Amino acid sequence: MSVPGVIPIGHEPDYRTSTVGRWRGGQFFASVTAAFPEGWSGDDWHPQKRWYAVLHRFDGAGRHLDSRVQFTGTTADGEQKAIDAARLLLDEWLDALPERQYQDIAIAPFAVRFEGSLFGPVVEGDADEGDERDEEEDDGVWAEFHPDGLGFNAPWNGCYDT
Repeated sequence: MSVPGVIPIGHEPDYRTSTVGRWRGGQFFASVTAAFPEGWSGDDWHPQKRWYAVLHRFDGAGRHLDSRVQFTGTTADGEQKAIDAARLLLDEWLDALPERQYQDIAIAPFAVRFEGSLFGPVVEGDADEGDERDEEEDDGVWAEFHPDGLGFNAPWNGCYDT
């Protein structure tokens, strides 16, 4: 089974998808998340772990409209301080969405790069196109929501792996 055109994402209150839903203009996925710049390696990771407030907006059909991403600090600057700043900012952005309701969504894959990091649900894996598989069988292809670390795969029911 290949990745569907729109990926269902279940709303889970008080967990990783607690801030997904619909608003008058369509759908949204919001989070406070950390990212390392792509290609970074080394032992001194504290200044490289960057915290962000993120709000992705979609039309009613799940097509990506825009993304707001704002850096709020590094772990070296004080992780809790950066997280708290991101939460405050995200609350402001969410409060500005007219008719906001938290609920399940379904969105198309997309990718946004910001300050050397990847954001969005990106199709990944390496299914063999010529391999005949059962419709319900996982074919090694999934959508990874970066940098949140949420993996969506068959049976594409809105649940995710971390």
